[in-house]
Amino acid sequence: MTYNTQREQLILPEYGRIIQEMVDICLQIEDRSQRQQCAESIIGIMASMNPEACEQPDFDHKLWDQLAILSNYQLDIDYPYEIVKPEEITAKPKPLKYPMHRIRYRHYGHLTEEFMRKIKEMPEGMDQEELTAMMANYMKRCLYNWNRDAMDERKILADLEHYTEGTANVSEEFRFASVSNGHLPGSNASKKRKKR
Repeated sequence: MTYNTQREQLILPEYGRIIQEMVDICLQIEDRSQRQQCAESIIGIMASMNPEACEQPDFDHKLWDQLAILSNYQLDIDYPYEIVKPEEITAKPKPLKYPMHRIRYRHYGHLTEEFMRKIKEMPEGMDQEELTAMMANYMKRCLYNWNRDAMDERKILADLEHYTEGTANVSEEFRFASVSNGHLPGSNASKKRKKR
């Protein structure tokens, strides 16, 4: 008995060995028009194997690309689309540029600094005060997640003053929210209760 592990490795395993054998037979057909007909029949079978993908854009184009791959680009037929080249498949993508920003306090992150810059530019009033209070609670959660032993509300207020250069402060009535479970009160995660 011959096991699949002993057979030749499939190029595209998702289509199985039968489709691969059909492509191999198609490669052996000498008459070009018959070879073209055979290739179109194989495309029809490949499409019927994945009917839910028919709605995807460029589905037909992908099938013809896959037929070319299955034949190791040896199938000499009239492709209805321009076939993707082998070097395009194996080409490595260009490395993405990672935005490098100098962050004063890494545990708060870059977006916190951006937000604090916006708060600093806001005119004094209730909006600025409420946003400052929200950011103070957010900074507490960030510090809690970074290092629970370093949790100090006075440090957060000092960092807040440092970020805004003293232009934005919390009100005297402000009290920090509890983050003992890792979530601020009022969030969905803090409302979930364990089922007994």
